[in-house]
Amino acid sequence: MNSKHRKTLDAVFHKPTSPNIVFAALEALWVALGGAVFEREGSRVKLVLRGEIWRCHRPHPGKEAKRYQVEELRDLLEKVGVKP
Repeated sequence: MNSKHRKTLDAVFHKPTSPNIVFAALEALWVALGGAVFEREGSRVKLVLRGEIWRCHRPHPGKEAKRYQVEELRDLLEKVGVKP
């Protein structure tokens, strides 16, 4: 995990939840942690990490992840044992 991934991970675990995290950075963090990203129909994506699955939509027209998406990702990362 490089420093950019570390900053993204810190931003995900920071409270209050930031509305300025770019969704592509979340995907890059996911892959850096050993996960896989699968393209679905339209803006849908499926992310798999250590047997856990997260299905969501890429934000559009903007590029920032919604707060609820960051919170769902935080919960899932905690569930698989990832800590900041």
